[in-house]
Amino acid sequence: MAERKSILVRLRPEIYAALQRWAADEFRSVNGQIEYLLDRSLREAGRRRGADAEPGDGSGAETRDAGAPDEEVDDS
Repeated sequence: MAERKSILVRLRPEIYAALQRWAADEFRSVNGQIEYLLDRSLREAGRRRGADAEPGDGSGAETRDAGAPDEEVDDS
């Protein structure tokens, strides 16, 4: 398993409480929930693509349909 980095994150109490409830609903720790949400957000934004991620492995890779075309934005 790859080495993990430790960071300090300061959160407002109401955000932490919401994360705690959400993590409990999905049987994760708060740390695991934050990591899951960050990974999913990075993938959805196209900022993280890893060969180590397989659909269904809990990495969030299954949340994006690689075959779907990107939506076009009308700037007019």
